[in-house]
This record gives sequence, C-alpha cells and structure tokens, in this order.
Amino acid sequence: MMLKELRKRKVYLSIITVLVIGIIVSAFFMKREVVASVAGSSITKAELSAELLEQYGSTVLDTMITTKLIELEAEKQKITVSSDEIEEEMQTLINSYGGEEAFNSVLASSGASIGALRQDVKSYLLTEKLLKERITITEEEMTTYFEENKDSYAQEEQIEASHILVDDEDTANEVLAKLNEGGDFAELAEEYSTDESNASMGGELGYFGKGKMVEEFENVAFELEIDTLSEPVKTEFGYHIIKVTDKKEAKEANFEDSKELVEQAILEERMSTEYSSLLSELEEAYTIETFLGNN
Repeated sequence: MMLKELRKRKVYLSIITVLVIGIIVSAFFMKREVVASVAGSSITKAELSAELLEQYGSTVLDTMITTKLIELEAEKQKITVSSDEIEEEMQTLINSYGGEEAFNSVLASSGASIGALRQDVKSYLLTEKLLKERITITEEEMTTYFEENKDSYAQEEQIEASHILVDDEDTANEVLAKLNEGGDFAELAEEYSTDESNASMGGELGYFGKGKMVEEFENVAFELEIDTLSEPVKTEFGYHIIKVTDKKEAKEANFEDSKELVEQAILEERMSTEYSSLLSELEEAYTIETFLGNN
C-alpha cells in the first residue's frame, strides 16, 4: 500500500478488520444464531463468518502480519510514538473526512471502535518513522525538484472571504441592512445562511484564487476592499452577501520560501517507493507462519 494513501485508508482497514474478526469470533459462541431468513430458510452467524473468512480472511491476516512486523521492528530500533502524536494524526484524519460529525458517522455505521482506529494510527506513525530513518534528502535533490516543479510553488492572487447565502433578494437586503446597522457577520451567517457547509462557521470560505468560485461571485469578491461588504450578488445558488477579510498578492516561486514544502513532497514520494522495500526486508528478517488454510 502506498504511504501517501495510507492515512485515510487506515479507517477502512480498521473497519474491515473489526467487522470480520468480530463476527468470526462471536460465531464460535453463537453458532446457531440466525442473522437472516429467506423463505423460511435460515442463514446463521456461523455461515456468515465462514463466508467472510473465505472472502476477507487472507486480506485481514496480511494486514495484521504487516502491523506486527512494523511493531517488532520499531521496538527493535527503539522507535516510539507518543499519545500527542497519535492525537494530532487523529485530528488530521478527522479533518480529511470533513469534521467530527462526518467522521463519527463513518465509525458508527461500521461498528469500528475509536480505540482500534488509534492502534491503526499508531502503526501508521511507526511506519512513517521507520521509513524516514531510511531516507536522506540532499540540498541538490531539493533544488532540482524545485526547478522541475517551480510553477506549482508560485503563489497566485488569493482572497480570504466569508459569505451569507439566502434564497431571495428581499432576505438578502434584510441581512445587509442588519450588517450595516452593526450586526455581527458570523452570527447572521449562522442565523440566515443556507450554505450548510459553512453557516455554523460564520460563513467562512477560507482563502481561494480565481477560478474556484462561480463567475458572478468571483467578479465581485476580487474587487472588494478588505472588511467591506458587497451588495447582494445573484448566482445560480441564490443571493450572496460577501465580506473579504484578507488578500494575498501573486508571488513568484522562491526556493527558500518553498524549501519545507519541497522536502515534504520528496519525502512522500520516497516513502511511497521505500514502503515496499521495507516490508520485503522485514518479511525476510522475521519468521512468518500462517495456518489459515490448514483448518
């Protein structure tokens, strides 16, 4: 598995592992428990567990073996992961799903526990540390990479803005009047805005460059001065009241300013390729026996 994709896919691995193992184990204690009935013909939990074992058993076992190899090698090299590091990575994972509500929904629908997921995150971080120990990035490599990808490190003109979206012009004018009378933009966004993705955050849209928003919105937003309000702007989504809160001028790429990002980009590329080599070496170094097909 590529390290670059590992962070988010760990959730799914955890879910599959928890579901499969949980059903298989519980089946030993409730062999006759019926999980479905079709025209009076029952399907038992034991039958379900056998089917899951047949379909996913080897995949789950491979994942567990890989995790064990990483743990053993990290212990051998005295590499550890702190609880703070785990919590920081958990927050990154939560953010990748769009926030806690969406993330918790995934967990709730899967039956996977937060504790099992933290163990997966720990394994990911141990893997990352083991790989970093194997990788050296030189100044020359970074300079070459920067020159080859220079355009991607240039900063385009950007603005930071918030908006309040409503369905009709009358409501838009009502909101604008309240703002002009000293009303709080964030509070009015939470009260009036129909944009559910950011209404609870005061209508914040963050930074964005040209070409990211619909044309009517963008044409007005990029002409506004900082901390000024627009008149109602009509788009296909409704009527917007826009407030620009900051601006960033376009800037050419500079190696010193981009150095940290360049190093991280190279590191991620190298880790992706180094991951397979690491696993191959660990599989050679540690004795592995599997008995899944012997039962």
